[in-house]
This record gives sequence, C-alpha cells and structure tokens, in this order.
Amino acid sequence: MNLILFEAHELGKTLSRRDERTIHLLKVLHKKTGDTFEAGLLGGDRGIGTIGKIGIDGSLVFSLDLQSPPLPRLPVRLAVGFPRPIQIRRLLRDLSSLGVEAIDLFGTELGEKSYRDTKLLNDGGARTALIEGAAQSRDTTIPALKVFTSLENWLNDRPWEKNNETQKSRTVSLLIAADNVRPEGAMSRMAHTKRPVVIAIGSERGWSDSERELLEAAGFLRLSLGSRALRTETACVAAAILAIEKIGELG
Repeated sequence: MNLILFEAHELGKTLSRRDERTIHLLKVLHKKTGDTFEAGLLGGDRGIGTIGKIGIDGSLVFSLDLQSPPLPRLPVRLAVGFPRPIQIRRLLRDLSSLGVEAIDLFGTELGEKSYRDTKLLNDGGARTALIEGAAQSRDTTIPALKVFTSLENWLNDRPWEKNNETQKSRTVSLLIAADNVRPEGAMSRMAHTKRPVVIAIGSERGWSDSERELLEAAGFLRLSLGSRALRTETACVAAAILAIEKIGELG
C-alpha cells in the first residue's frame, strides 16, 4: 500500500499488531518509533503520519498531520455485467486505483446468474477492495458502487443523470457500450471530450441482441475495444484508461 488510510473513528486509537497497516509499517517498511509515513483519512485529506509508540504487544500508536486535499475523482462511470466472483475484487480494486467516480454492476441476459450471489457485496469485501485501490494510487476517496438486477433496470434508473443533478451540472454524459461483435466504431478513434463518460460493458458472453436494442434506444454508442476478445476485467480497465485519455486526464 502506497498510502496508509485511516477512518475517522480510528483517530486517537491504537492499531493492533494484527492490523494489516501495522504489519505493513513494521514488517514491510521497517518503520520505528518517530518515523513518518504517507497517510490519509478515508474520504478526507492526505498528509503525513508519525509512529508515536510501538507497544510491547506489537500495537502501534500514531498521529496524523493531514493538509493536502484528496485527489478529484474523474468523471468516468463504469457499468459492467456481473463477472466471475473471483474477478470482482480485482476489478473493483483496479478501477478504484484508476480514479473513476462510480462503478455499477448489473445482471445481463447472457451472464451467469449465480455470479450475482457473491458474498463480496455484502460482507464488506467490495469496500475493502475499493479502499485497497485508493491506497495503491495514493488517494483517500473511493468510487460509488451500485448493484442492479439487470441492464434494463440500470438504463431505467440512469444513475449518471442523478450524479449530474447532485453536482448541479447540465453537461450531458457521453454514453458508450463496449461491443467487439457488432460495433459502430472504435473507442480508440473517439474524439477528445470535456463531457463525463459512461461506459457499459457486458458479461463474459457479451450483449444479447435485445440488450443492444435497449442500449441504442437509451442513446449509447456501440464502440469496440479492438479486434480481440477480452476478459471482462481486462475490458473494463482498457475502457477506463481510454476514457481517461479522451477526457484529457492521463497527462
């Protein structure tokens, strides 16, 4: 972890020797009493942490001096058909580290129905993966995560429009559906834009014809990510990076 993240309720408390952050600081980074480290408050500022004391039991007392604001989340929303449960943790971690502002998961007609039953979304594992991604990228914020039963429900809810309303923005989002089977163009050839970007990515077996019709009716452009068939998590990362480049945030 490149940034040690703390939550507000942990301030003024001691980290146990079994805490992953304690282990990382003492066993991996070999920090000692009085040493500093990069730190941040989840959802808040970044700065420097200092180890005040290492207890006989291996516990750790720390203090924080946080004066740098968090990195801004990028106006990119990724929506994906449920991947295999083993992929979800990596997917959430990697998209969080890339700085996208929101991630949606939904069921698709060709997707495996059992994938939706993953415990990761209810046992805190999803949030942990998002936090791991933030720490990796030296960020203190995490993407919003929502779950929908189907693509149709997601399209009817249109969460990207609610986000624009919250931010009092009238900017219309650029809507893209990744489709390497029946594309209308290529995402790599898309012009640069100042608009927020919403990208929908199907499950392992892609989109059904009826889902393509739903996406088209909702105003989505079907664009390819290249001529190769990609794993869902690979497609998500590739699409996110392309979108970040198109909105001018890679440089």
